Amino acid sequence: MTSSNSPEPQPKKTTYKRVLLKISGEALMGDQGFGLHPPTVQRVAQEVKSVHEMGVEICMVIGGGNVFRGLQGSAQGMERTTADYMGMLATVMNALAMQSALEGIGVFTRVISAIRMDEVCEPYIRRRAVRHLEKKRVCIFAAGTGNPYFTTDTAATLRANEMACEAIFKGTKVDGVYDKDPVKHADAKRYDEVSYDDVLAKRLGVMDASAIALARDNNLPIIVFSLDEPGGFKGILAGEGTYTKVRG
Repeated sequence: MTSSNSPEPQPKKTTYKRVLLKISGEALMGDQGFGLHPPTVQRVAQEVKSVHEMGVEICMVIGGGNVFRGLQGSAQGMERTTADYMGMLATVMNALAMQSALEGIGVFTRVISAIRMDEVCEPYIRRRAVRHLEKKRVCIFAAGTGNPYFTTDTAATLRANEMACEAIFKGTKVDGVYDKDPVKHADAKRYDEVSYDDVLAKRLGVMDASAIALARDNNLPIIVFSLDEPGGFKGILAGEGTYTKVRG
């Protein structure tokens, strides 16, 4: 029998206090080829909640490729600026779905859009967003940077710097950065750590070049891990798990 004087178990200490989680829109599709898969959205929301309960302040940026991808629309003859704005609107849809899932499990969340649409989300105001984080609300940044020709990778790096995040967590389908596609090549080598310059020079595909350069210029580490591994996000914050760190 446990003594009444025994200390209560303490939550694991975290490596970071404020982070940005970047995931693709495709990560929310599940096994479908398009759109949102509600059980997958719920699973990701539970991952975020588990980290939030550790006291970590969380920002999120979600891509829109499960609904519409601007580059693909442009490649099919659509005017590039129009296609990019359509892609930005797709990210708002994903952000609202994630907000609904998070608030359904008790995590207060704000969707903050770079394109004003006051009926469904807040406009981006940096100081207000910082205040939300201080109040332990999850902030989901939608609509990219609000400008065409910039990806959600670049938006994630920009917002992470503006929010003074200590790292970007890039959730993918593999457990880190490899020298070649591990799905196609059994001898692919995973890096424990890799420099920004090597990511650019070797075209390792972590994020697009402008996002990597922005992270490098501001010394912002990028943690690449598998979003499909249950508890992976929480484990890394507790100093465990398998991942690749991109740093200078």
